[in-house]
Amino acid sequence: MKNLITWFLNEVMQKEAAEQAGAGKYERTGSRRTYRNGTRSRYLKSRYGTFTLKLEKPLLRNIPLETHVFERYSRIEKALENAIIESYLQGVSTRKIEAVISHLGIEKISASYVSSVSKELDSKVIEFPSRPVDPHIPFLFVDASYFKIRDGIRYSNKALLVIAGIKDDGIREILGARIADCEDELTWEDLFSDLKDRGLQHVDLVVSDGHEGIQRAVERSFHGSFWQMCHVHFIRVVLKKTPRKDHKGIATLLKESLGDQRRLQECIGELESRGYSRAADSIERFQYDLMNYQSFPHDNWKRIRTTNLLERVNKELKHRSRSIGAFPNDPALLRLAGSILMDINEEWITGRRYLSDIGEISSADTGSEITAY
Repeated sequence: MKNLITWFLNEVMQKEAAEQAGAGKYERTGSRRTYRNGTRSRYLKSRYGTFTLKLEKPLLRNIPLETHVFERYSRIEKALENAIIESYLQGVSTRKIEAVISHLGIEKISASYVSSVSKELDSKVIEFPSRPVDPHIPFLFVDASYFKIRDGIRYSNKALLVIAGIKDDGIREILGARIADCEDELTWEDLFSDLKDRGLQHVDLVVSDGHEGIQRAVERSFHGSFWQMCHVHFIRVVLKKTPRKDHKGIATLLKESLGDQRRLQECIGELESRGYSRAADSIERFQYDLMNYQSFPHDNWKRIRTTNLLERVNKELKHRSRSIGAFPNDPALLRLAGSILMDINEEWITGRRYLSDIGEISSADTGSEITAY
């Protein structure tokens, strides 16, 4: 399969080179526009397996070869390159960025080049978070990651809010993204309103960390929906209020108690007896929002009780932006993040279903109080 795909994609690029050059290899014709100039080895991760393809991209004299083979990947690389160069021009660069710049080619360092690349990328990135949304999204996942952005002579951390959902057919999809100064209620409510303006009418379950702004925004925006406190974030919240030497034992205790209301009450009592009243208060605060996932088919529980669906997204965003350090402005971050999110979204909607059976909300007694907004 690897050899077959490699051969096929190389043939595709040869055909694209012939069309753009106006002639095939060694062909004499009056319609020729340019000549071939060798090839360059390029690597491409295959979605058909874990292997990496080594392809030979044809080079043309005077003009770049436009190929669909690397289109998805070049979009991200172009956004990354643009952010690095823009950072360099605006004085945000570090020694690491200057080293990257030297590999990009010093002749590209100009304001006009940055402007042209930005214009091309913006047309694609702006359209992505504005597309229509399905009326019913059973499961909505929301999270934020923080990035350093230059503001005049200062640097501030801004939140990149990302919303993903699982549709009726079990396929994941990136639904929205926005840069904000903070994660307050109004910011999340405005982002939820944007989803509703784009077609969203009903959500069954919203999964997030314990940020109060998100909770209040969910309550105001999605009446009749359940809110689920992410189990991973819940454990982190409790552990922050206990001594590090006891973290391993308390984490084990919490994991064993999650999913059982009676055992959670016992956990509260045990932490109180050990003098960890603040940790016990955190459990008491979230105890009725930890088991809403049990209202849905059992096969889905593992994937809808945490925000792990977005963990890979945030990890990829951090990984691809590491070479930048600090972004020169909001559009530079949105340009790169939008390109990465588009790439991940294409993998999701063309890949396997994330959930096999969405199912309906169960009326069975789960042994806990279900909180609906």
